Amino acid sequence: MKYLTGSEIRRMYLDFFQEKGHAVEPSAPLVPHDDPTLLWINSGVATLKKYFDGRVIPENPRITNAQKSIRTNDIENVGKTARHHTFFEMLGNFSIGEYFKEEAIEWAWEFLTDKKWIGWDPEQLSVTIHPEDHEAFELWNKKIGIPEERIIRLEGNFWDIGEGPSGPNTEIFYDRGPEYGDDPSDPELYPGGENERYLEVWNLVFSQFNHNPDGTYTPLPKKNIDTGMGLERMASVVQNVPTNFDTDLFIPIIKATEEISGVKYGVEKEKDTAFKVIADHIRTVAFAVGDGALPSNEGRGYVLRRLLRRAVRYAKQINISRPFMFELVPVVGEIMADFYPEVKDKTEFIQKVIKNEEERFHETLHEGLAILGNVIKKEKEKGSNTISGSDVFRLYDTYGFPVELTEEYAEEEGMKLDHVGFETEMESQRERARAARHDVGSMQVQGGVLGDITVESQFVGYDQLQTSSTVVAIIKNGERTEEAFSGDEVQIILDVTPFYAESGGQIADRGMIYAEGVAVAVKDVQKAPNGQNLHRVVVESGILKTDAKVTATVNQDNRVQTIKNHTATHLLHQALKDVLGTHVNQAGSLVEPDRLRFDFSHFGQVKPEELEEIEKIVNEKIWKNIEVDINLKPIAEAKAMGAMALFGEKYGEIVRVVKVGDYSLELCGGCHVPNTSVIGLFKIVSEGGIGAGTRRIEAVTGESAYQLMNDQVGLLKDAAGTLKTNPKEVVNRIEALMAEIKQLQRENESLAAKLGNIEAGNLASKAKQIDGVTVVAARVQASDMNNLRNMADDLKQKVGSAVILLGSVNEGKVNLIAAVTKDLIDKGYHAGKLIKEVATRCGGGGGGRPDMAQAGGKDPEKLDSALQFVDEWVKSI
Repeated sequence: MKYLTGSEIRRMYLDFFQEKGHAVEPSAPLVPHDDPTLLWINSGVATLKKYFDGRVIPENPRITNAQKSIRTNDIENVGKTARHHTFFEMLGNFSIGEYFKEEAIEWAWEFLTDKKWIGWDPEQLSVTIHPEDHEAFELWNKKIGIPEERIIRLEGNFWDIGEGPSGPNTEIFYDRGPEYGDDPSDPELYPGGENERYLEVWNLVFSQFNHNPDGTYTPLPKKNIDTGMGLERMASVVQNVPTNFDTDLFIPIIKATEEISGVKYGVEKEKDTAFKVIADHIRTVAFAVGDGALPSNEGRGYVLRRLLRRAVRYAKQINISRPFMFELVPVVGEIMADFYPEVKDKTEFIQKVIKNEEERFHETLHEGLAILGNVIKKEKEKGSNTISGSDVFRLYDTYGFPVELTEEYAEEEGMKLDHVGFETEMESQRERARAARHDVGSMQVQGGVLGDITVESQFVGYDQLQTSSTVVAIIKNGERTEEAFSGDEVQIILDVTPFYAESGGQIADRGMIYAEGVAVAVKDVQKAPNGQNLHRVVVESGILKTDAKVTATVNQDNRVQTIKNHTATHLLHQALKDVLGTHVNQAGSLVEPDRLRFDFSHFGQVKPEELEEIEKIVNEKIWKNIEVDINLKPIAEAKAMGAMALFGEKYGEIVRVVKVGDYSLELCGGCHVPNTSVIGLFKIVSEGGIGAGTRRIEAVTGESAYQLMNDQVGLLKDAAGTLKTNPKEVVNRIEALMAEIKQLQRENESLAAKLGNIEAGNLASKAKQIDGVTVVAARVQASDMNNLRNMADDLKQKVGSAVILLGSVNEGKVNLIAAVTKDLIDKGYHAGKLIKEVATRCGGGGGGRPDMAQAGGKDPEKLDSALQFVDEWVKSI
């Protein structure tokens, strides 16, 4: 067997299928773009859903890819098994309604056995098929020549995610030899069984049925091929090593970890687990951060946080107790740089994010210990010697606390853990993960009438806002029709159109379409599966017919305002990079006639002075009257020029490059101003966070910006008039008023304290004796709880020994304070218990310490009767 690096296997796979007429689909970012059903890109097919469900018709129905993926469903197994990973690469070849089983099987066999490619001995390969897939059996047995005893029929060989496309699959297994299993009595020692000898290297899915809502299966009109080969697993076989972690994709990371820890890999099984966890998790986190995800307490960010905590936790087993994961990022970058340059290119930023998170974890560890202390105290107060499974799981899952560490602390306190309860919680989490694993949400429908419309449609709206056109298709209620009547809402395709279809954040044009006796309002424009501009229209008058000659006119005012905002987003994007750092990337945008919205990746808050600088830079570029040049370029040339390719966008071989002087260079299919001066003015309206590591700026330009500033000047003038000063002195006048208010507050507090002291003296003279205990209980005038507390303190000083209960009413709500002097605390009197009883009697609740407690109530009418309860309470102690 010839040795190949992971990189060579990847390249060889893509080259093979390119030779077979496949288009190479670039690996998509791990953070899904416009797909809310996925937390991460988790397979090679996940990025191709739009082709399989017919929303987009690919230029080439034969596709191949190497797709980076993340799955965290079985995280607890990572590091403990030979092949579980959270980050992995999936190699795949796909057919969208073109070739099927015969070609898929023949090409898989050729790639694996031909000496030009992998070159394995055919005798070491076996396959599994579905028992009823007789076609696959015939192909493997008769055409390929695999003997029947190496073709295993398994019921599990059927790919089905519920409603939608489904079908049988065939898996190819490599026999690693008797050293990995040679016990004839082992019931699992066969291809497809749970063993280490026969490794699955390729899964070919034949999507040929539709799983109907009623549970039946019917043949699909177009059959698809979806295959997957795990690169890490394939590398372990080709490189003849026992586990994926022993391949060249992981070993450099493990060696770097050896140097940091001073511990050797391959000596102790427990420590090897730590090395594997660290190597796997740093790949996941480095790539995810490079693709725009940041650690947080929710969603993707929580996954990253949990992986880092798990790695740092395991690092303690190999004597690493300081932040170190960030040091491994350059190693990951070097291993993957030839195909995935993003980690190497963003190493400094990724390291900064990871180091910051590692440092925070050590604080979290201390927080977890504090939580554990509280849990132990709570259980002891209940008379229990067991920490509940839910508490153990909370410490494990939320604070990253190892169960073993929790158990150590518990044993020191004479307590034990509820392991059964913990396992129940863990199983619940696994069930949620398994459910999520099947929530593919892909390929739910296939095709539709739009997918069958292949007529040409040309967009000319960059240069023309009015065209003479022909209606080439009308679609009503999902079906093609020849005409649409007044009042109908339909979709139409024109042979030539000036209307821009919503894309890249820029909303669609609106306008009118006219023919003789016909008026049609254009409400929206989207891309059809075959790339035409699909107009959603309402027929306002007349009858619109297929082949009608029409005049299509874009609403010019809307377009003019929209292009100002679009070019402004390009200036804003670059200004953000200039001020905040090159790590900033666009994470979404909305360009409308009256405003723009720009989402961007950034791991901290934007300071007011930074925001001012960003706004200033954009306006300076506007006022410099910079020419905007737009050219079509081959994508390789555009990237060589330094053009920014936006996150999640797909580009063809020829791309549109929008260049704003020497300042901004982006790939963009949108509409723009001829020079920046047309924008006029740029004003930021708001800035804030919208999720983990993502922030949003909303802004206006041109006339809208002028109107906003006019409104703000008007507000300033109104404020100046109210303050009886001129606009320039408003701040000084407010500061003077604030100082005056603070002085009055101090005087008021001093006066309240004096009055409270006098009131305390009056109350002390009215104290009564209950069973030998001095009791003061009264309704008083107090401005707030602080005032009440001071009054109670004064009473304690004046009386010396007493149970005190004071109540007041403010704005319809009851405030209560209870105080007990130390000598009476020793006799069993407790202010917290007293206040709790009293508060419930006037519709409230509260508590506190033995010496002082406070509460609130909702029923002022019951305050006096509640205060009287103190006599009864004192007698009961």
